[in-house]
Amino acid sequence: MTYIVTDNCIKCKYTDCVEVCPVDCFYEGENMLVIHPDECIDCGVCEPECPADAISPDTESGLEKWLEINTKFADIWPNITLKKDELPEAKEFDGKENKLEAGLFSEEPGEGD
Repeated sequence: MTYIVTDNCIKCKYTDCVEVCPVDCFYEGENMLVIHPDECIDCGVCEPECPADAISPDTESGLEKWLEINTKFADIWPNITLKKDELPEAKEFDGKENKLEAGLFSEEPGEGD
Protein backbone atom coordinates (compact mmCIF):
# COMPACT_ATOMS: atom_id res chain seq x y z
CA MET A 1 0.00 0.00 0.00
CA THR A 2 1.03 3.60 -0.57
CA TYR A 3 -0.67 6.92 -0.16
CA ILE A 4 -1.51 9.01 -3.21
CA VAL A 5 -2.63 12.54 -3.91
CA THR A 6 -5.98 12.81 -5.69
CA ASP A 7 -8.19 15.25 -7.61
CA ASN A 8 -8.94 17.72 -4.83
CA CYS A 9 -5.30 18.83 -4.65
CA ILE A 10 -5.54 20.34 -8.14
CA LYS A 11 -5.57 24.16 -7.97
CA CYS A 12 -5.29 24.04 -4.15
CA LYS A 13 -1.81 22.63 -3.46
CA TYR A 14 -1.80 22.89 0.31
CA THR A 15 1.61 21.76 1.53
CA ASP A 16 0.88 20.91 5.17
CA CYS A 17 1.49 17.26 4.23
CA VAL A 18 5.08 17.71 3.06
CA GLU A 19 6.14 19.10 6.42
CA VAL A 20 5.21 15.92 8.30
CA CYS A 21 6.48 13.35 5.77
CA PRO A 22 9.40 11.45 7.37
CA VAL A 23 10.81 10.28 4.01
CA ASP A 24 10.29 13.41 1.85
CA CYS A 25 8.32 11.58 -0.84
CA PHE A 26 6.27 14.56 -2.09
CA TYR A 27 6.87 16.15 -5.47
CA GLU A 28 5.58 19.51 -6.66
CA GLY A 29 3.75 20.31 -9.85
CA GLU A 30 2.57 23.70 -10.96
CA ASN A 31 -0.86 23.24 -9.37
CA MET A 32 -0.79 20.05 -7.29
CA LEU A 33 1.47 17.66 -5.38
CA VAL A 34 2.09 13.95 -5.87
CA ILE A 35 3.57 11.19 -3.70
CA HIS A 36 6.26 8.86 -5.05
CA PRO A 37 4.75 5.42 -4.38
CA ASP A 38 8.15 3.70 -4.25
CA GLU A 39 9.37 6.12 -1.57
CA CYS A 40 6.22 6.27 0.57
CA ILE A 41 6.54 4.10 3.69
CA ASP A 42 2.78 3.94 4.25
CA CYS A 43 2.95 5.69 7.61
CA GLY A 44 -0.21 7.71 6.89
CA VAL A 45 0.97 10.83 8.74
CA CYS A 46 0.23 13.03 5.73
CA GLU A 47 -3.39 12.01 5.23
CA PRO A 48 -4.94 13.86 8.22
CA GLU A 49 -2.73 16.91 7.58
CA CYS A 50 -4.28 17.68 4.18
CA PRO A 51 -6.85 20.49 4.56
CA ALA A 52 -8.42 19.48 1.23
CA ASP A 53 -8.71 15.78 2.12
CA ALA A 54 -6.85 14.98 -1.12
CA ILE A 55 -4.63 12.15 0.17
CA SER A 56 -5.89 8.57 0.19
CA PRO A 57 -4.46 5.07 0.48
CA ASP A 58 -4.14 3.41 -2.92
CA THR A 59 -6.24 0.53 -1.63
CA GLU A 60 -9.42 2.60 -1.99
CA SER A 61 -11.34 1.60 -5.10
CA GLY A 62 -11.39 3.82 -8.16
CA LEU A 63 -8.02 5.45 -7.58
CA GLU A 64 -6.00 3.56 -10.19
CA LYS A 65 -5.63 6.61 -12.46
CA TRP A 66 -4.34 8.62 -9.48
CA LEU A 67 -1.73 5.99 -8.70
CA GLU A 68 -0.57 6.27 -12.33
CA ILE A 69 -0.49 10.08 -12.15
CA ASN A 70 1.43 10.07 -8.86
CA THR A 71 3.93 7.53 -10.20
CA LYS A 72 4.50 9.35 -13.49
CA PHE A 73 4.92 12.87 -12.15
CA ALA A 74 6.92 11.97 -9.02
CA ASP A 75 9.65 10.87 -11.42
CA ILE A 76 9.78 14.21 -13.24
CA TRP A 77 8.67 16.93 -10.81
CA PRO A 78 11.01 18.42 -8.16
CA ASN A 79 10.97 17.23 -4.56
CA ILE A 80 9.27 19.43 -1.97
CA THR A 81 9.92 19.12 1.76
CA LEU A 82 9.01 22.56 3.11
CA LYS A 83 5.58 24.09 3.65
CA LYS A 84 4.63 26.91 1.26
CA ASP A 85 1.50 29.01 0.91
CA GLU A 86 -1.37 27.32 -0.88
CA LEU A 87 -2.37 28.58 -4.30
CA PRO A 88 -4.29 31.89 -4.27
CA GLU A 89 -7.38 30.15 -5.69
CA ALA A 90 -7.27 27.26 -3.18
CA LYS A 91 -10.40 28.19 -1.25
CA GLU A 92 -12.35 28.65 -4.49
CA PHE A 93 -11.35 25.22 -5.86
CA ASP A 94 -11.31 23.17 -2.63
CA GLY A 95 -14.13 20.67 -2.89
CA LYS A 96 -14.87 21.11 -6.59
CA GLU A 97 -15.26 17.73 -8.24
CA ASN A 98 -13.75 16.31 -11.43
CA LYS A 99 -10.96 18.86 -11.75
CA LEU A 100 -8.86 16.44 -13.79
CA GLU A 101 -11.68 15.83 -16.27
CA ALA A 102 -12.33 19.58 -16.45
CA GLY A 103 -8.79 20.10 -17.74
CA LEU A 104 -7.52 21.94 -14.65
CA PHE A 105 -4.51 19.67 -14.07
CA SER A 106 -1.15 21.03 -15.20
CA GLU A 107 1.71 18.71 -16.13
CA GLU A 108 4.20 21.54 -15.61
CA PRO A 109 6.61 21.16 -12.68
CA GLY A 110 6.56 23.36 -9.61
CA GLU A 111 9.58 24.99 -8.02
CA GLY A 112 10.40 22.38 -5.36
CA ASP A 113 12.60 23.41 -2.43
